[in-house]
Amino acid sequence: MKKILPPVLFVLFIIVMGMICWGMGSPHNIGYPYSLIGLPFVVAGLMLAVAGKILFRKLSTNIMTFDEPDKLVTEGVFKYTRNPMYLGLVVAMMGFSILMGSAITSILLTALFLLITDRWYIAFEEKIMHRKFGLDYEEYCRKVRRWI
Repeated sequence: MKKILPPVLFVLFIIVMGMICWGMGSPHNIGYPYSLIGLPFVVAGLMLAVAGKILFRKLSTNIMTFDEPDKLVTEGVFKYTRNPMYLGLVVAMMGFSILMGSAITSILLTALFLLITDRWYIAFEEKIMHRKFGLDYEEYCRKVRRWI
């Protein structure tokens, strides 16, 4: 079975969120123009995720979730969160949820995405990072939180 990469899952969740919110007429809790408050969250979240990706490219290290890590990245946005790309996707999804009127279903999908990210992707990556980088990774984990 192929593993779904986090950005693909993110896009799938956004599509499902839109289909449920608009296609099925899910009740909205925030109306337009107040729902536009979600836009800065979308932009900030995507910028955070892209900043992490750019740093990985700059350092010529592997970004693929299920591949062996090349380097322990602890600089840039990784000084503040061990998972800036995942955090960015969750913040952006929360922004999309607000943009779509904060229907209960979109909020629940955001929470589900956070749970899957935390328990599946991050747990998998942390196990590999610990095995590959040992004490250096443990020290990094003591200094920098998983999320924020």
